[in-house]
Amino acid sequence: MKPRWAGLLLLIAVIGVLALLPMLVNNYWLRIATGALMWAGLACSWNILGGYAGYINFGHSAFFGLGAYVTALLMGDKLAWPFFATVPAGMVVTALFAIIIGAPTLRLRGAYFAIATWAFAEVLIQFASVMDFTGGIGGIGLPPFLDERFFYFAMFAAAALTYLITWALFERSRFGLKVKALRDHELAAEAMGINTSLVKLQTFVLSAVTASVFGAIFAYWVTFINPKSVFGGDITDQMVVMVLLGGLGSLWGPALGGVGLFVVNRLIWMYWGDTAFYIAILGAAIVLVVLFMPNGIASLFSRRAAKSGAVLDKAVGKLVGDDQGGPN
Repeated sequence: MKPRWAGLLLLIAVIGVLALLPMLVNNYWLRIATGALMWAGLACSWNILGGYAGYINFGHSAFFGLGAYVTALLMGDKLAWPFFATVPAGMVVTALFAIIIGAPTLRLRGAYFAIATWAFAEVLIQFASVMDFTGGIGGIGLPPFLDERFFYFAMFAAAALTYLITWALFERSRFGLKVKALRDHELAAEAMGINTSLVKLQTFVLSAVTASVFGAIFAYWVTFINPKSVFGGDITDQMVVMVLLGGLGSLWGPALGGVGLFVVNRLIWMYWGDTAFYIAILGAAIVLVVLFMPNGIASLFSRRAAKSGAVLDKAVGKLVGDDQGGPN
């Protein structure tokens, strides 16, 4: 069986298991699965800019928080919007913020861009902490909706759509080639006629908007948010580590890192009642990846596929050589 078909069958099997999961586990494990899907999607949204475009964003939680706060404010008692109407509203607000912030900051590179995006997230934390309409540091509540299956399938749909868009745009389109070109050598990409400023801004906005969707679902799911819970720097930190562990700039790396680290975190909390040990495991995992798998866990599968392909090509070449008059 060709590796491509094997991968497709594996993907179909995984989707089938995820679709049937609510009927196979109780609500506790369903909540863990919902959280794992959220982090896999958030890691993918960060990877859009950090992995494919090469711009390390340390303020990505700002867009997660914007989606959460827009949903919380619109679903409040004063406006009482339905949840599904708040999601596109949050996407629009986030896109506007991303354009306003991205246009000047994307002229920066490296640490300067990372610091600028981090500062933006910190500004939003302070703003949300002092304003009355956001509830200040006390936070803001949402109408409760106690249906774990709803939130599971909402996260599942958001994550699946995020990965589908990422695959279509960055793995199978000219736009993806432009993004990778500016990542590898921006001056050369400009010399080839690519409008790098526009491509970078489009990528930045897409990365931000996808994060806002998960923020909206998260806010409705937990029914209460405050500035630290959705704008906190630890949210971005986890996304970065998940992507680096899974594989920076790869399609499935964020899923592997996101699901793996979140499940380990929950299991440690379940059996030890404290996640401090998780930090030690996280540090050890980062050291091991840097030393032995600098391209992340996803590189193991790509190496195996490449090795299998090389063996297959060699065998086919030998057979063709025999058929063309090779030694009997």
